[in-house]
Amino acid sequence: MEKDLTKGSIIKHILLMSLPTMVGMAAQMVYDLVDIFWIGMISSEAIAGVTVFSTIFWMVDALNEIIGVSSISLVSQAYGKKDYHQTARSIEQTISFKFLMALIAATFMAIFLEPLMSLFVDETVVGYGLDYGYLRLFFLPIMFSSYSINTVFRCLGDAKTPMIIMISVSILNLFLDPIFIFETVPFININGLGFGVFGAAIATVVSQSIAFFIGFLILFTRTHQVKPHIKGLFKLNKDIDIKLITIGLPNGIEIFFRNLSNVVILGFVSLFGNEAIAANGIAGRIFGFAFIPLFGLTMGASSVVGQTIGAGDIRRSEKAANLTGVLGSIVMLFFILMAFGFGENVLSLFTNDPIVIKYGTEFLKYGSVGLVVLGYGLGLTSAFSGSGYNFPFLLSSIISRWGIQLCILIVAINIFNQSLTWVWLSYMFGDIAESFILFYFYKKGRWKEKKAWQ
Repeated sequence: MEKDLTKGSIIKHILLMSLPTMVGMAAQMVYDLVDIFWIGMISSEAIAGVTVFSTIFWMVDALNEIIGVSSISLVSQAYGKKDYHQTARSIEQTISFKFLMALIAATFMAIFLEPLMSLFVDETVVGYGLDYGYLRLFFLPIMFSSYSINTVFRCLGDAKTPMIIMISVSILNLFLDPIFIFETVPFININGLGFGVFGAAIATVVSQSIAFFIGFLILFTRTHQVKPHIKGLFKLNKDIDIKLITIGLPNGIEIFFRNLSNVVILGFVSLFGNEAIAANGIAGRIFGFAFIPLFGLTMGASSVVGQTIGAGDIRRSEKAANLTGVLGSIVMLFFILMAFGFGENVLSLFTNDPIVIKYGTEFLKYGSVGLVVLGYGLGLTSAFSGSGYNFPFLLSSIISRWGIQLCILIVAINIFNQSLTWVWLSYMFGDIAESFILFYFYKKGRWKEKKAWQ
């Protein structure tokens, strides 16, 4: 159901919007973790191949971020000021424009994927990555469009619908993965299809496609105040599309350079062998789970901020952002305790290679130290996403990843020949720097003057 977030308890609205978002995002992350779990039964080289592909693949997430972040402010602010016609037009353009951009991005990525992967690993590992990656690229427009539909529901105050969809298809993916991957399904010894790593990709794209079509049908057939139409998907609107590009452009550039920095960091990790790459892949997915509550809080609060800015209540928006920052720090403190207490046990679920487990456990410990500070900083960014003032995302990422983290890596690894531990420690310094920059821009207050529909 659509929900007016401009009145009532702020923390109640944040939690009501965030908790279903967290659960839904956790279910979505299960796609990748389940893939890694089953792929780990093939070999460490298979995990390394999927890790290298995924690191390169997420560079195209810049386009998803640009349009997705823009749509948060456009849809939530239009809905907050009760302009339901403008809300519907924004929804239509978000879905169709992102589908088109994903199609273009997937085509370019497919051309350059193999030579990019060959920079980091040998032919065998590249083969695993390509077996998994080409199909994922082919279905990229469906994946991006599914993200858009989930974002739209949240902007309208409905976090429950995308949660239910994502949980359902994640359960489906859990069962499809071993059937498509193995000739004999582990644990239950029934016949599978034996497609190997390619089977993991099939299971994922089937699940994501079902999620898209279910969400699409619900959004376009329900009878609420906001009524997008299918025919609106086939006609681009220049004014809205320009906003979809420009409002979130700093976020897109930020995501591109952040993911590009991950590619460069992967180069440092690869100096320590395929086991280090595999450990980076497994621990990285586990870190993804740690960020789900934080991103869920931020996305939920962004809808609150966007609607209240649309309604003209800046003071309420400020309270929402501050509460989100405090909650974010608490959540990340809990993950740090888990990483130090149970990191090795969790890694052991995905591989029995002792070197991979050792490297991955160190990553979970040393890489998590700065997350309490980052939790507060990223919580405050709900003010930026909701208002449409996204420049701080770009500057904080460029300085923290390229100016701090990569410089530390160059000095520690290239000059002083330090161990892999310094790769993991570099994340701590980058996280702390990013948090201070975000806090500075939040206190400066430019976001309070910004509106998407000016």
